[in-house]
Amino acid sequence: MFYTTDSNRHGLAHDPFKAIVSPRPIGWIGSKGRDGSINLAPYSFFNAVADRPKLVMFSSAGRKDSQRNAAETGAFTCNFVSRDLAEKMNLSSAALPYGNSEFDFARLTPKQSELIDVPYVVEAYAVLECRVTEIFEPKTLSGVPSENVLVFGEVVGIHIDESIVRDGRLDMSIARPVARMGYMDYSEGSDVFEMFRPQIPKAEA
Repeated sequence: MFYTTDSNRHGLAHDPFKAIVSPRPIGWIGSKGRDGSINLAPYSFFNAVADRPKLVMFSSAGRKDSQRNAAETGAFTCNFVSRDLAEKMNLSSAALPYGNSEFDFARLTPKQSELIDVPYVVEAYAVLECRVTEIFEPKTLSGVPSENVLVFGEVVGIHIDESIVRDGRLDMSIARPVARMGYMDYSEGSDVFEMFRPQIPKAEA
């Protein structure tokens, strides 16, 4: 089958786009507003975009509380979503009024970060402390800004629970990371296999 996205006539019961672009890591974003209110929300459009320097990005349709807070205070945290926290992560997606804490609603423990004035999830196996580098709305082919807002941040500090470290590496069979699939589906990334890049023989002189 083939269809163009301007018409989106795929003939299926649900739009398959997000199911194709999967699995996607979940950006469980902690933030704090200028008024001191704290927020925690999961974003399925999230990823690391660079290693030197370490940059991450999260995006949503419209300016939500996380974007508002990140713009006001210039910082946010990314909290690792493991299988044992999946249900609490889902609870934190509830549309609570601004100023109500998703940490409290999902019964999670907020803790002040080391380098930024934003809380993180104590129960998370790993946390990235980030400072905002830019916020913008990407344009469509017609040049009109889309409804999406992208927040980029540089990672300035990293927390790791040493219980998931084995032989100097993070053991995903213990951490059991959760990823977003299409529709209402999620997956667990503990079934890991390893592959090395091919070595191309050098041509003889």
